[in-house]
Amino acid sequence: MQFSFTAEQEEFRSNLRRFFDDKSPVSTVRRLMATETGWDRTAWQDLNRQLGLTAIHIPEAYGGQGFGFVELGIVLEEMGRALLCAPYFASTVLAATAIVNAGTEAQKRDLLPSIAEGTCIATLAFAEPNGRWDTTGVETMATAEGGRFRLNGVKSFVLDGHSADLVVVLARGQAGLSFFTVPGNAPGLTRRALKVLDPTRKQALLTFQSVEADLLGDEGGADKPFARTMIQAAACLANEMVGGAERLRQSALDYANLRVQFGRSIASFQSMKHKQADMLIDVELAKSAAYAAASAAAEDDPDLPAIASLAKAAASEAYMQTAINTIQIHGGIGFTWDNDTHLWFKRAKSSEVFLGDPAWHREKMMQLWNV
Repeated sequence: MQFSFTAEQEEFRSNLRRFFDDKSPVSTVRRLMATETGWDRTAWQDLNRQLGLTAIHIPEAYGGQGFGFVELGIVLEEMGRALLCAPYFASTVLAATAIVNAGTEAQKRDLLPSIAEGTCIATLAFAEPNGRWDTTGVETMATAEGGRFRLNGVKSFVLDGHSADLVVVLARGQAGLSFFTVPGNAPGLTRRALKVLDPTRKQALLTFQSVEADLLGDEGGADKPFARTMIQAAACLANEMVGGAERLRQSALDYANLRVQFGRSIASFQSMKHKQADMLIDVELAKSAAYAAASAAAEDDPDLPAIASLAKAAASEAYMQTAINTIQIHGGIGFTWDNDTHLWFKRAKSSEVFLGDPAWHREKMMQLWNV
């Protein structure tokens, strides 16, 4: 398993960091998070035209660049560090991955090129208001009708679901669980943006009332592709979270070196040194787990389900605890709107529960390893 990056990958990371530092400063994040969609289509097209990031892990046969999850993890880590406001996780990580895992050859050739180009924004609708992240919570029903299907039900916590051009839906039919594709403007589909803690990542409630849908893959064959997609997404989210955690850790260190109390920098106080050391250890351990999960996903390691759950749990706790410590180190101004720390704090909290919280993933990991 790969635990170190190649020179090319490190250069790729450096280029990404310079790009995001330029294109996603905090002023831009604050501007976009206040909009209804939460992202800018022109900036999205610029992102894809210059770097082609939406195509990075999509196979070349379907218009992608054909890289693996290690490179995708690098992209997500740098996006998490910059708190990029874009539908990347929804479209590239969730929807495109689900299509790769579940679609037929013809469907992949039809759907993936536009996602790879960034001209089609897709998302994956799988969770429902019951808050479950596995298939036991799927209550949306698919009914066969003249060779097509109609969907009835409600999907919640859908990333960028209010602005997506294409929605990949997990629903339950007579043959079992299946994936379906629905245009974002389909008749009978009602989309409502949710009021969420994290304004930098929009979520939506989708209501399906006899919505006509196309089957994706085999009818009743979504169980394994969905499980695989969720495992890969957990590994990807872990990488994104460690990027945000590292940004906060560095922010806390910079402020501690700047802030003077009793005639000396607070970074020189022993208690502050201990806290900074604890934060460094937490973030570095979470990075190791996230990198291991990305490598396992790239190599299709049989232990990937457990490794991905371990990484998601470790990254969630490290990100959240680093956010808490960073606010405390900033003191009173750390709790104010004008201070930027709260933006990463809110992303840390929303990411902690998205795709399952640490307790859920640790339970899953122990079941897989028969602990």
